[in-house]
Amino acid sequence: MSVTTPKGFVASGVTAGLKPSGKPDVAVVVNQGPSSASAAVFTTNRVFAAPVKWSREAVADGQLQAVVLNSGGANACTGADGYADSAATASRVAQRLGLIIDNVAVCSTGLIGIRLPMDKLLPGVDAACAELSADGGSAAATAIMTTDTVSKQAHVTVDGWSIGGMAKGAGMLAPGLATMLVVLTTDAEVASHDLDVALREASRVSFDRADSDGCMSTNDTVVLMASGASGVMPDAATFQEALTGICVDLAAQLIADAEGAAHDIAVEVVGAASEADAVTVGREIARSNLFKCAVFGNDPNWGRVLSAIGVTDAEFRPDEIDVSFNGVMVCRGGQIGEDRTLVDLSPRKVRVTVDLHAGAHSATILTNDLTYDYVKENAEYST
Repeated sequence: MSVTTPKGFVASGVTAGLKPSGKPDVAVVVNQGPSSASAAVFTTNRVFAAPVKWSREAVADGQLQAVVLNSGGANACTGADGYADSAATASRVAQRLGLIIDNVAVCSTGLIGIRLPMDKLLPGVDAACAELSADGGSAAATAIMTTDTVSKQAHVTVDGWSIGGMAKGAGMLAPGLATMLVVLTTDAEVASHDLDVALREASRVSFDRADSDGCMSTNDTVVLMASGASGVMPDAATFQEALTGICVDLAAQLIADAEGAAHDIAVEVVGAASEADAVTVGREIARSNLFKCAVFGNDPNWGRVLSAIGVTDAEFRPDEIDVSFNGVMVCRGGQIGEDRTLVDLSPRKVRVTVDLHAGAHSATILTNDLTYDYVKENAEYST
């Protein structure tokens, strides 16, 4: 189970016919209470989809009772008609389940610039509402997949309360408060304001640091709902740690399933003058096509790491930078370090550690060698 691991939640996933493949494409997650406290973060892309506009308004008061999600169409760049379609979708859920329409969030994913086939979607919503179950978390996670090859789910139980989550995304993964579609649930007793604080912090160090292709979507949404059904009120620090752990887990699953990738890469920057510097350096490395090519070609080419760092405005001295690939320091003090033949880049997971020796701050960016078609032509190229 995932989103239905916490008490007070039911979910479902059904096939409405939105996808030519005939695979499941509509999911509903319902918070049965007693609390309906919620929070959400959204894409910072100035071109945002109709469901993002609807859901921002719905969660503004910190209350949500349900989320309805569809794959097979993003409902983005569809104007007033697209917004009306999101409203109609929320209304259908509210009518079928006896909820308040403004307490229903809407999420869509798929191609941009195409109206949703409402003659298929609304009956699909009816079917999803009819099939809601405490065991429906996995079905919901499957229904929101687009080019994903596997569903993404996670859950944790701590001292009598739980957090569950599901996510989708295999491309257009770049930071913007949140990336992709994610639904998180908890049966802990947490107020809306505290959920908002915890979610923004968890997203900041997880989804906001997952960056496979540098492309930010128009639909990115992360929703967190709390039912309070466990009757347990955890302290803020404990809840934050558990929520962050779930978000990091889901972010890593998204990176691992990115289209065409052969390696999951963690770029760890330590010794930075500020956290902002650490993030800037890590992101520049993670977005370097030459760096991605090197990893794809199993070449610990630390020169590509240094050249990426050099274009940032971070504080550092070039002759003090250390770079390690999977624990082997191939660059020491900005110069040649250990023999690069000692590095084994054959495993799926790769960790590149950069020490700027400029302070005590650190950050890790999750990426991969997603530029598959590009690297096939350039894997043996060296600078």
